[in-house]
Amino acid sequence: MTNDQYSIVLILIGVFVFFLWGRWRYDVVAFSALMISVIAGVITPESAFDGFSHPAVITVAAVLVISAGLAVSGVIDRIAHIVVPPLKSLFLQISVMSSFSAILSAMMNNVAALALLMPATIDSARKVKRSPALLLMPLSFGSILGGLITLIGTPPNIVIAHYRETVAGEPFSMFDFSPVGLVVAIVGVFFLSTIGWRLLPKDRQAKSATDELFDIDDYAAECIVIEKSDAIGKSIKEIDEIADSCDVRIAGLIRGNKRTLRLTRSRIIAEKDILILKAGPKELDTFAHKLGLEIKGGDLDKSIFSNDDVTLQEAVVSADSRVIGRKIGEIRLKSRSALNLMGVSRQGENIKNRLHQLIFQAGDVLLLQGDNDSMSKSMDRLGLLPLAERGFNMGKRRHAGIAILLLAGAIGAAATGLTSLTVALAIAALGMVLFSIIPLRDLYNTIDWPVIVLVGSMIPIGGALETTGTTDLIAEGILQVSEGYSVFFVLALLFIVTMTLSDLMNNVATAVMMAPIAVSMANTLSVNSDSFLMAVAVSSSCAFLTPIGHKNNALIMGPGGYKFGDYWRMGLPLEIIITLVALPMIVWVWPL
Repeated sequence: MTNDQYSIVLILIGVFVFFLWGRWRYDVVAFSALMISVIAGVITPESAFDGFSHPAVITVAAVLVISAGLAVSGVIDRIAHIVVPPLKSLFLQISVMSSFSAILSAMMNNVAALALLMPATIDSARKVKRSPALLLMPLSFGSILGGLITLIGTPPNIVIAHYRETVAGEPFSMFDFSPVGLVVAIVGVFFLSTIGWRLLPKDRQAKSATDELFDIDDYAAECIVIEKSDAIGKSIKEIDEIADSCDVRIAGLIRGNKRTLRLTRSRIIAEKDILILKAGPKELDTFAHKLGLEIKGGDLDKSIFSNDDVTLQEAVVSADSRVIGRKIGEIRLKSRSALNLMGVSRQGENIKNRLHQLIFQAGDVLLLQGDNDSMSKSMDRLGLLPLAERGFNMGKRRHAGIAILLLAGAIGAAATGLTSLTVALAIAALGMVLFSIIPLRDLYNTIDWPVIVLVGSMIPIGGALETTGTTDLIAEGILQVSEGYSVFFVLALLFIVTMTLSDLMNNVATAVMMAPIAVSMANTLSVNSDSFLMAVAVSSSCAFLTPIGHKNNALIMGPGGYKFGDYWRMGLPLEIIITLVALPMIVWVWPL
């Protein structure tokens, strides 16, 4: 091995380790690896940022904008209410929801598809008194399977399609993925509906992970500011600091006969005010003693925390949320976002105490109190997704038809050869802005920038694998291990290795790294490289064993109350079935 080969291999090992560790976000890891590659001399400074101008990056960004346009137009909401009914038959309910999520994911980003369908799914489960855990994992897996059907369904397909252009002169088209992806999706959804849900632990099937989060009646309290109380003359901001130390949440204030839940931080407490609190008995007693408050008797319920202007809302922390790894004080949840954290559910366990010390994780379900008018924008800014049905976006309903026509027009223009798919999707994304489906001020918020940075950073690293001859070296090593076996066995080995990597690290990074290795193996064996690229496309998107392999898996962890080990119970049999179905289909559609 040359020095350059040693360098790129060590860099890739580092990428794998840091992805697996999860301490740094994947885009930071990828960009750091890019910079180290430049310093090590395996990537020239002139080509270091070529990945950010790559068609795959533009395509991914355009798909994200189009997906957001379809979401805000209200078309998905309306369809979801029709196809996600509260069915008594669990088989039918999982079949309908998983199938619809698969179909939706074929036409838009699969993370967006899951985020749109999750509230309706949870609501339908509650109406028939069924644990959402029975539905959410099949829903997530169904959306991942649906992404296999088209080029725009998942970023790895986009990466593979454009890589094919560099080696064969022409990219994969929109529906080149469909023959294999559609069969895999159908078989996968059938498994999820009939057998998959039965493999979940019994306690996960028996209860809802988030129902208890709203059960805060025992934590509702009122305290009277009596004469000579230390609270008199203090601002809400000052009282909040004391409340945090006692693990008490200030939810509102009653002055005279007026109840106010939207409290300004500068409001001054006066004698005879009544503080509306969310606190446990011990914490309440400590807080009242510190400030010289009188605990008011009488039974209260959670309705005291909301009114026509202020509401309680469940939200899940997305995989890219800015609150991950931080405490409430660090993100200034109340002062910056006007949100009051009332409770947290993590992997099925409800946390109502010591919230000020809690470090947020992806998949956490938060119970928030906030203004009806600003709740949605505040959650969007923080990367929190609502778990309650939002209703139709009435202001955008008239744009639903335009949003669908823009997407259909882009697909039609690319399919007929009028223009490339990248250009067609970029025009459709522009149309979403020009027709005011997506306001210009919100345009850049619709793009998942960590994914863009990841793709832009990994493409040059993938190129360095080739230019240093490392892909040929790795391909030769894999072929030596499988020496004496058939080409089909080699293809199967590539498929399994790629799928395993995708379970442990980001699927886009897996596709970028494995694509050149796959082509090198195919060229060494003098067989069709398309079949090897398709194997990488399918296997890199099939991450079902862990919650870290795909954003969708992380997104459902809190709402479903899943443990880390729950995923392989349903995911391992599914991956085995996909392998048995996909490989014969690949060699049939793309002969070796």
